[in-house]
Amino acid sequence: MSATRIVCTIGPATDKPEAVRALAEAGMNVARLNGSHNTLDWHAGTIRLLRATVPEIPVLLDIPGRKIRTGMLAVEPRFAKGDRIVLTTEPGHDGSAKVPLTNDRLHLDLSTGDVILADDGTLRFTVEEVKGRDIVCRADCEGQLKSKKGINVPHVQLGGDLVTGRDREMLDFARAQGVDFVGVSFVESAAHIEAVRTLAGDKWPRIVSKVESRGGLEHLEEIAAATDAIMIDRGDLSVETGLEDVALMQKRILETGLRHGKPVIVATEMLHTMISNPFPTKAEVSDITQAVLDGCAATMLSGETAVGANPAAAVRLMRQVADAAERHVQARLDGMRMASPEAVPNAMAEAAALLCRELPITKIVVFTRTGYSARLIAARRPRQPLLVVSNDQRAARSFNLIAGATGCCVKAPFSRTSTDHIAAGLEELFRSGRIARDDVLLVTGRSYPRAGNRMNAIQVHHVGDLAETLGWAARS
Repeated sequence: MSATRIVCTIGPATDKPEAVRALAEAGMNVARLNGSHNTLDWHAGTIRLLRATVPEIPVLLDIPGRKIRTGMLAVEPRFAKGDRIVLTTEPGHDGSAKVPLTNDRLHLDLSTGDVILADDGTLRFTVEEVKGRDIVCRADCEGQLKSKKGINVPHVQLGGDLVTGRDREMLDFARAQGVDFVGVSFVESAAHIEAVRTLAGDKWPRIVSKVESRGGLEHLEEIAAATDAIMIDRGDLSVETGLEDVALMQKRILETGLRHGKPVIVATEMLHTMISNPFPTKAEVSDITQAVLDGCAATMLSGETAVGANPAAAVRLMRQVADAAERHVQARLDGMRMASPEAVPNAMAEAAALLCRELPITKIVVFTRTGYSARLIAARRPRQPLLVVSNDQRAARSFNLIAGATGCCVKAPFSRTSTDHIAAGLEELFRSGRIARDDVLLVTGRSYPRAGNRMNAIQVHHVGDLAETLGWAARS
């Protein structure tokens, strides 16, 4: 089983049942919707389509967060170097005289001489004057400013609420639609994450924090501790921190995510060439390979699957490259062991990883309420597939983001006074065909809540022996 998860953005090129099925068959593990584009009605219809077509695949809805974009423009102005262009936080403009922005208070945070970057840093403007809600700029290059393009103001501290009014609307929508994850842009603190969690719901949807600014990097440890998963948006990260630092920052974020046992998604232009061409560049292939070698849980396709000409082919190619990198990782790990941390759950994860290398284990079964145990085991890169088991359907579905994992929902209630749910859950997996008689399982979970630690039990079983001993065949 392939460990690296593939996140596919759904858009006009793939918002049809046959296209969604093709993505799933090619290797899609998570479906992403970009809340900065399209209407809520479109998103609601697409979520219904995904649930009907690929119900086992979790849905990630990106909400704008504090990301600034240009509005929808009837006129997308072209300009030469030295031309004046007026950006404004005042609504109602169409681009013919002024270009509206989605942040309604940016004019309060800018001063003469500040630099504004647009469209992933490909356009640059210098602020000459702030007049009321208008930001009068000088173009530092020629170009065209288009609708819904990102705006960055590096080195400027933005004011305002952590959660915008648009985000509140989107979070209400996400909760009502039952999406599994929300991606939040420009997260810079644990307080931002907790503010989102309060509005989204205590448990669902899970939060994917997008680290894409200096503030996010400065508070990376607290973000990793507070969030459920991390996304590296390299487009904004390169603009906010500097192009020469992007690969280094990616490595740092991945290392931090692994240390905290949080899945990390690497995003932005991974197969950008395949939006219009049938084949990638060698640099793109190397980019995917390096992300897998560095320990990412998932790689993401954006325009490649949302508007590209080759969506399923892009997914297949990404799967092939990721699988090749995983084989290299497995060969390397076969000859080494990581130092065992002192914490009990980490030590148990190390023990599980060692058993999987020393014994003929075919599958790992993790019984967990939160996914914590599975994330720690996945971080050790076992070659065996993980079956991550919960009796909460939404939790089980969300576990599909964990590297190498398949979320499994069972009916057996999880006991706090015994380990009976483990045997009952294994029987359900046996009857559903998830495990077979010739499988050798490493089973782990938490036994008895007063033990004081998560994941404090490891068992090794031959499924055929379990079926005979516990009478599974007799009850069939």
